[in-house]
Amino acid sequence: MSEPQFLVHSPKDNVGVIVIEGLRAGTDMLGVITEDDTSINLKAGHDIPIGHKIALTDLKDGDTIIKYGVDIGKMVANAAKGEHVHVHNLKTKRW
Repeated sequence: MSEPQFLVHSPKDNVGVIVIEGLRAGTDMLGVITEDDTSINLKAGHDIPIGHKIALTDLKDGDTIIKYGVDIGKMVANAAKGEHVHVHNLKTKRW
């Protein structure tokens, strides 16, 4: 298996985390779901920095975001599958 470009913690997650430097839009990526060691493939819709999230499905404004199998916030703007998810389109529900 090739080295993954992103990791997903739980099969319940709807975002993954980029684990390589310099990811460019259009890259065909390999992702690994660490909880069950399965793999998924996505195409990057944006350049995404290491440590930032990627949408595993189309996400809409108001959708709950699941990471580590738990609710980490809600979308405040849309992101298509393979696009960048970060503070510009994801906010905590705490405030």
